[in-house]
Amino acid sequence: MKRSKKVSVAAGIAAATLLGGSLTACGSDDKSGSNNASGNGSNIILTDGTEPQNPLVTTNTNENGGGRVLDQIYTGLVRYTNDGKVENAVAEKITPNDDATEYTIKLKDAWTFTNGEKVTADSFIDAWNYGAAAKNAQLQADFYSPIEGFDAVSKEGSTEDKMSGLQKVSDLEFKVKLSQPESSFPVRLGASPYMPLPKAAFEDMKAFGEKPIGNGPYKLADKNGWVHNQEINLVTNEDYKGENKPKNGGVTFKMYNNLDTVYTDLQSGNLDLTYNTVPSNAMAVYKDDFPDSHEDKPIAAIQNVTIPERLAHFGNDEEGKLRREAISLSINRKLVADKIFHGSRVPAKDFGAPTLGEGGTPDIKGNDVLDNNPEKAKELWKKADEIKPWSGTFEIAYNADGGHKEWVEAVTNDISQTLGIQAQGKSYPTFKAMRDEITNKKINTAFRSGWQADYPSIANFLEPQYATGGSSNDGGYSNPEFDKLLKEAAAQTDEKKAQETYNKAQAVLMEQLPAIPLFYYAATDAWNTNLSNVAYSWNGTADLPPIEKK
Repeated sequence: MKRSKKVSVAAGIAAATLLGGSLTACGSDDKSGSNNASGNGSNIILTDGTEPQNPLVTTNTNENGGGRVLDQIYTGLVRYTNDGKVENAVAEKITPNDDATEYTIKLKDAWTFTNGEKVTADSFIDAWNYGAAAKNAQLQADFYSPIEGFDAVSKEGSTEDKMSGLQKVSDLEFKVKLSQPESSFPVRLGASPYMPLPKAAFEDMKAFGEKPIGNGPYKLADKNGWVHNQEINLVTNEDYKGENKPKNGGVTFKMYNNLDTVYTDLQSGNLDLTYNTVPSNAMAVYKDDFPDSHEDKPIAAIQNVTIPERLAHFGNDEEGKLRREAISLSINRKLVADKIFHGSRVPAKDFGAPTLGEGGTPDIKGNDVLDNNPEKAKELWKKADEIKPWSGTFEIAYNADGGHKEWVEAVTNDISQTLGIQAQGKSYPTFKAMRDEITNKKINTAFRSGWQADYPSIANFLEPQYATGGSSNDGGYSNPEFDKLLKEAAAQTDEKKAQETYNKAQAVLMEQLPAIPLFYYAATDAWNTNLSNVAYSWNGTADLPPIEKK
């Protein structure tokens, strides 16, 4: 999914003193929002959103439209500061054993859900077991793969629903046994699949997802909490126990069909701030339009184009390898970034983001496939044609409500002019419409696949998208060598060695290009001056609770 300062690649190794120590608690039309939310209408923050693909369930949401809401209504064992540091939230203490194969997690006693139910060890154990079980078919199931017993409950046809690695000690303590050492495991635990769920969720999960009950800084408004395709209204959780208590009355996410309207509403005062980005056609002017209230900084997010292996001419064979590399070499990333995004986005040199690691972008073997080399692209395409002649049109699907048309047209124009084939964009009206096609494996084209980090680690870019059976592996990629390297990297207790192993895993991706990295995102945002304390986080999302509105 889906979220500046430098962030460590295996952040938990350093930040949590995980070997021989423990991670311990730190001691962070606008009328609709005013009238529908049961909070202080004049103090409601108005920002942009998109219709969530699915009901708002933590274990089944892997896209930004729903993710931005879940981030506000749940708080996990840990939370991430705006510069990507990890600190405890619901957890009082997270303690590893000597080889980081088991963690003892103690909870603070004061936390409750907004229905009054206490947050206990069962709230986490039951949620994680539900998310992992094959019979529940949750999109985020792979997040639980490090836990012992995951394979047994997640395999197709399994009727088991309890992972052997989760053991309740008391109402406020449980143990997590992993299938192999992973010293950075606690870093994961602020991502939405690891959130707690109340007992009410398991009575009817689909219905619960329409009116979720959380433990975060906000809650759904009692009236018109989620008006589909229009808005989602959140109000302050007055009983919130976290450090980042809201300084406003709530948040309204207004649904938009295109980013141009978002910017127009921002200028007219019908919106308070952009949540993720201004539209590309405003990149050149937004700093002048909002001279004292804008942001522009690198974040942990990347824009890719995924080419499913099931597409004709792009299978896991020599022809497919040649064509993928030729497509990549056809694209002048710097020219597109400069022309469309006015330099705010940077050409990608890996499958992660430059904010993930103290050394910046890692030097990945084979990443010259991300250069612009038209002559070599033509040569490779010709070799592929000798294996099997090309036929048809190369299309890149995109959602029209996300401001992607301009860059898709520029990229497909590069491909068309370089390779002498017909290449074009394929527009879907909404993000949800496109994601439904992708999730159901019905899409028959390449497609844009932006990734916004869930937690601050390169593992979060690689595992969900490219590991065999990964929760967001929408292209169907599978490579045993890559999977093996990911496991080896996760088991490393030395941060430098972990980075080196992840680099080797990325080198495998460079050879096969299951997706084509294009640009690193930046937080390019603006807000009106009636707001104060505005900040954007390590992964580019607005930090909403501290914002004050005049």
